[in-house]
Amino acid sequence: MSRMTINDRPVEFDLDPRTPLLYALREAANLTGTKSGGGQENCSCGVCMVLVDGVALRSCQITLAEAEGRLVTTIEGLSADRTHPVQQAMVAEQAIQCGYCTPGIVIAAAALIERNTAPSRADIEEAVPNMCRCGVYPRLVEAIQRAGRVAQRRETISAAPASGISASDAATTVPALRVPNDNQPPESADPEG
Repeated sequence: MSRMTINDRPVEFDLDPRTPLLYALREAANLTGTKSGGGQENCSCGVCMVLVDGVALRSCQITLAEAEGRLVTTIEGLSADRTHPVQQAMVAEQAIQCGYCTPGIVIAAAALIERNTAPSRADIEEAVPNMCRCGVYPRLVEAIQRAGRVAQRRETISAAPASGISASDAATTVPALRVPNDNQPPESADPEG
């Protein structure tokens, strides 16, 4: 059994200790925010980044044995209410395209902001080596620098989604989203009723 703490919860995996942490997170713990970019031995895409004892590491290259006894934070555990400065800045700066690489980028950027709230472009390029095929890099640099200013409390972001929004509140804001109501029969697809 491999034991570790994931997102502030003690976890035991009854898996081969040579199993990559990535697969344990996605398949056994159902933490699918950590993405897989191929998981090859020399993989460097960064979509599978997680924090291990506060350091951003590629979970495809860490085994359960290597993660034993450590503190692991996935994108799901970074901020359940989306209030982490990096998450807010990524939305505010529109530094998200398809979203596949976003969790890994956010994790790497969060580790950087934790140790350096005023990163230069060079600091960001070194600390956030993640690949993004959509090409958000110019906005990404600004988003991470803005997250640093938010972490320093020099700036706030009002454009980020409100934390803790309920599905019914979201439905009033986004009319296309409907909340199922158990007390009413489903609407007929026939416009005549």
